[in-house]
Amino acid sequence: MLVVHILNRRYTCVQFMNANDKEESLTLEILQAIEEKNDVTQRHLASHLGVALGLANSYLKRCVRKGLIKIHEVPANRYLYYLTPKGFAEKSRLTAKYLSISFDFYRNASHSLNTVFNACEKKGYRRIILCGLSELTEIATIRAQDHSLDVIGIYQPGTDKQKVLKLPVWNNALPKDHFDACVITALNDPINMYKLLSKQVNKELIFIPAIFGIKDNNNLN
Repeated sequence: MLVVHILNRRYTCVQFMNANDKEESLTLEILQAIEEKNDVTQRHLASHLGVALGLANSYLKRCVRKGLIKIHEVPANRYLYYLTPKGFAEKSRLTAKYLSISFDFYRNASHSLNTVFNACEKKGYRRIILCGLSELTEIATIRAQDHSLDVIGIYQPGTDKQKVLKLPVWNNALPKDHFDACVITALNDPINMYKLLSKQVNKELIFIPAIFGIKDNNNLN
């Protein structure tokens, strides 16, 4: 369930992918969107992919050149998009590939979070705030259940969400209520999150999962 849920949200931590992986991820999303709705507009695709309209158009043309998609013009200057047999085969291949990536990400993230939560327990930290809304946040709430910890909420500056995963969300500053430690779960920009947190709490209370590849917190200052 969790892996499929992650796949429906940009195939896990796109920022960890190389250029080819990112291109294939966008291609897969286009193929899935067209399979679900063949009269999808380029503007809708761009919004769905989170890219500029011109880039969405470029990827569509690339899919056509590769023989993955056929386009039929219909009245009122509208277009219908269809997957070709080659397009269906490519969608199946990419789906299998990113399922594998999702399993790898979940396994690595789980191990990294368990290590952080073990460190919190050893220091006597029990009340934890997750800092950053991402796939990692969801995994963290699951892994925390294996420890003597209480995730009291999520810190995400700028969001308009008030509750996620049944947890309160703070969008301005860390709460005034008592908490013991912060665990960074911001996949998009963990370094900036660390800098924001370091202005509000003692740096010894900030934990960075090893999945981010940051070995020395001193380099973040």
